[in-house]
Amino acid sequence: MSIWVDADACPVAIREIICRAAVRTKTKVVFVANQYIRLPASEYLRMQQVMPGFDVADNEIVKQVQSGEMVITSDIPLASEVIDKGALALNTRGELYTKENIKSRLNMRDFMDTLRSSGIQTGGQAPLSAQDKQQFANHLDRWLAQQ
Repeated sequence: MSIWVDADACPVAIREIICRAAVRTKTKVVFVANQYIRLPASEYLRMQQVMPGFDVADNEIVKQVQSGEMVITSDIPLASEVIDKGALALNTRGELYTKENIKSRLNMRDFMDTLRSSGIQTGGQAPLSAQDKQQFANHLDRWLAQQ
């Protein structure tokens, strides 16, 4: 069982939580990104650098992820694709994407994209809070405990 991380946009604090949990539980984690990301030396952590380009890292994750594995991403379309393959998707704020909630998340994402395209300022996401980090760590630990 592996954890796949959409590492291009993964906050450093979340990456550190993932690395500590992987080493503690001896779980293989693959960080996939367009750019090199420095990771602590560990047999459980691997960096997979892919060619630059739109959705190249996402496509690589979808290609390799297996049913029952975990994908950590804030990319809603990627989350939808891995859920369709039977994997789990957890965002960096600790929210689990599921078959029940992913379609509404995609619809909201598309709606917000349409608003931005028409020039309406929608604001950005709030900075990652201590509560977000704790919620993420709790969800990750629960999943790891079940493996």
